[in-house]
Amino acid sequence: MQPSSCDTFVALPPSTEGQRIIFGKNSDRPSDEVQEVVYFPAKCYDAGEKVECTYIEIDQVAETYAVVLSRPAWLWGAEMGANEHQVCIGNEAVWGRESADGDEALLGMDLLRLGLERADTAEKAVDVITELLEKYGQGGSCMEDQSGFTYHNSFLISDRKEAWLLETSGKHWAAERVEGGYRNISNQYGIKSKIDKEHPELREYARSKGWWDGESEFNFATVFSYMTTARIEASGSRYCEGKKLLEKSQGHITAETMMGILRDKDSGINMEGTFMTTGSMVSVIPTNPALPGVHYFTATPDPERSVFKPFIFVKHTNQLKETTSPSYGPDDPVKKIPRFQSKPNRKHELFVKHQVVTAIIDSHKERGKKITESMRQLEKENMSQMEKILSHGVEQPDLFANLFPNSVQAEMAAYTKS
Repeated sequence: MQPSSCDTFVALPPSTEGQRIIFGKNSDRPSDEVQEVVYFPAKCYDAGEKVECTYIEIDQVAETYAVVLSRPAWLWGAEMGANEHQVCIGNEAVWGRESADGDEALLGMDLLRLGLERADTAEKAVDVITELLEKYGQGGSCMEDQSGFTYHNSFLISDRKEAWLLETSGKHWAAERVEGGYRNISNQYGIKSKIDKEHPELREYARSKGWWDGESEFNFATVFSYMTTARIEASGSRYCEGKKLLEKSQGHITAETMMGILRDKDSGINMEGTFMTTGSMVSVIPTNPALPGVHYFTATPDPERSVFKPFIFVKHTNQLKETTSPSYGPDDPVKKIPRFQSKPNRKHELFVKHQVVTAIIDSHKERGKKITESMRQLEKENMSQMEKILSHGVEQPDLFANLFPNSVQAEMAAYTKS
């Protein structure tokens, strides 16, 4: 399995239009994997309760925040998501000098969900993830098969005022605060000498391994990567291309800009092949705490052939049934030892209908063009409606309890009409 990964982006004022933070991510996963979009409300727990993550059980906290997640349907964690406090997180696979092989522990995707459930700011999410990392470790297969595909994780985390880049190697980590401009990450280490938080034994560990001489400037990416950071800057890499696309819209980055970047196939950001873009997310977070954030998800592969549908956190948000995959409980092959002896059908309703439409787009040019146009028109209408919310707030929250499911229904109706 060749290392393949995702791309995550964040843009903050003054690189964005208006006082807004724009977050975006493509989740690039095995092409036969289903990604679902699910919502979990805030919840209180009794002392001593546990939470069962993908492979291991850990201590639960007294209270978790409401979250919306885009995740591979077979696991507990998520590739990307947001919480009711407008914290957004995306994760990336990274490889370096430290082996990623090890016992089953928390997946990076589990750490992402736990960060969203337990932190009301980006910086607190860094603290939550690193504390859990040091206590439980990271490890286990990151694909629903017996390939033993493992990796370390990096995270791009944002809230209403700033963003943080967190990069890990085993239980060691470094974090960098991003207070303005833009940042993107792919599947290589990117933190250099600007380190705002770090594992207390990070430098001594690197020195003991012979990766750092203890005297020269400490550059996290250089020390922990397979090679120097020159490869990160290499022409043609998704990281470099993503950076260029952000730079092109510097000062005018909007949700539409971010969607365009995620749809870009020439750069490789919208990935095709054995690994492909199986789900996409764009979030618009006003810096004004009185205004809601809007989180757009596709819940389907290939953003170029998908609709970004809006989600807003309101008190009585309903479950997202049309994008929730079947549950197999304790009979799930992921839960049985040995794991992954079979693959059940995890296709949710929207995914099934989208597969049919994708086949039509591929095989019937004119009809496919009409379908794509109707999908774009629907997306445009959704975004126009959300612009009012982003500017003026929500006056009647209950009207938005079914915002995402209604948008899914509208998308499926557009398929049928076309």
